[in-house]
Amino acid sequence: MSSVESILAETNAPTNASHEVLNVRDLPPPEPLKLTLETLADADDDTVIVQVSDRVPQHLFPRLDDRGFTYDTIERDDRVVTAIWNG
Repeated sequence: MSSVESILAETNAPTNASHEVLNVRDLPPPEPLKLTLETLADADDDTVIVQVSDRVPQHLFPRLDDRGFTYDTIERDDRVVTAIWNG
């Protein structure tokens, strides 16, 4: 199990769903927000999108709320993992 998968297991994300990992740590703002929202729009309803970032995606949360997504964020020393799914 990769370190992202072990962190994902700590979230409330569905465990039986497939997941797609987006590593946005090296992208400048607003690219992480844009890429995550585009990926969510194209993803199957049962896919968990996992954003790996270097900071909490505070500007993403209101947009997820507006679109009816559920999410859970786990912070680690070198990364922030946010699992996003239809809820």
